[in-house]
Amino acid sequence: MDLNKIDNPEELFKELFKKMGIKMPDSNFSKGIIFIAILIAAVGVMASGIYSTGPDEVGIIQRFGKYTRTTQPGLHIKIPLIEKVTNVKVKYIFKEEFGYRTAAAGVVTRYSPKNYFDESLMLTGDLNVLVVEWITQFKVKDPVKFLFNIRNYRETIRNISEAVMRQVVGDHSVNEVLTTRRVEINTEVQDKLQEILDSYNSGIQIVTVKLQNVNPPDPVKPSFNEVNEAKQEKEKLINQAWEAYNKIIPKAHGEAGQTISEAEGYQLNRVNRAKGDAAKFIAVYEAYKNAKDVTRKRMYLEAMSEILSKAGNKYIVDPSQKSILPLLDLRGQGGAQ
Repeated sequence: MDLNKIDNPEELFKELFKKMGIKMPDSNFSKGIIFIAILIAAVGVMASGIYSTGPDEVGIIQRFGKYTRTTQPGLHIKIPLIEKVTNVKVKYIFKEEFGYRTAAAGVVTRYSPKNYFDESLMLTGDLNVLVVEWITQFKVKDPVKFLFNIRNYRETIRNISEAVMRQVVGDHSVNEVLTTRRVEINTEVQDKLQEILDSYNSGIQIVTVKLQNVNPPDPVKPSFNEVNEAKQEKEKLINQAWEAYNKIIPKAHGEAGQTISEAEGYQLNRVNRAKGDAAKFIAVYEAYKNAKDVTRKRMYLEAMSEILSKAGNKYIVDPSQKSILPLLDLRGQGGAQ
């Protein structure tokens, strides 16, 4: 019997079971097949109401497209065919790379050899061109806003990050972007990016923005390096000059202060001595007026005492003596010989 010529499904099943050697009852056969099909469909529908949420996710339940509730990690049940679940990662840190791409991460990370100058070539505030590479890391802080308020979160993050980075780099000089203000630029870009995303009610939190490699374009690298070397040489000479200044100037200030102090001390000494001599002269003069002979004799004795104390050998001669015999001094080495 040709099975392709059988139009009745019941007859087709009977013929198939007959060829397999299985004898099936004729009564209520169609009803049994339909019941089994309905049972299988019901089991499938019920099974579709069971879902699981990962440990770093939450489940967003929609009923006919409208948000109804949020479920935590674990096994849950929803109404089949009526409710829809979308799992959103809320603990995962997403990363977007700008100016480069990671081909394979690992112990030795490989990067794509392709250039991304359309997003990394930027103009600084002093009209220099730099190739700026950076990363933006973010996570979902409000899964409901994240799911319903933005259509393509990755494209949104990339477009806003590039626009904000170009604005901030354009407000700084080439040296600031290369060296001195990299941390401030990271913070400023992160704050502005978060402010824009909050205005969109995106439900996204920026974790970090970090500059990676910042270099001048390859055609101008040699000239740029020469300029940097000249600036470094200039800074070196300036530092050496300040070093010499710090050695000489404080020493000169100290010597000047010492000379001034010595002069002031000498001045004070001379003034005080002059005042003392004047006071002494006045006191002697007052005493002289009261007793001229006594004062004159005392002054003579004081003068002789001062003079004789400085003299060496002393010879006292009687004024009435007519001649003086030479004195042989036997106390010196010559006399001993």
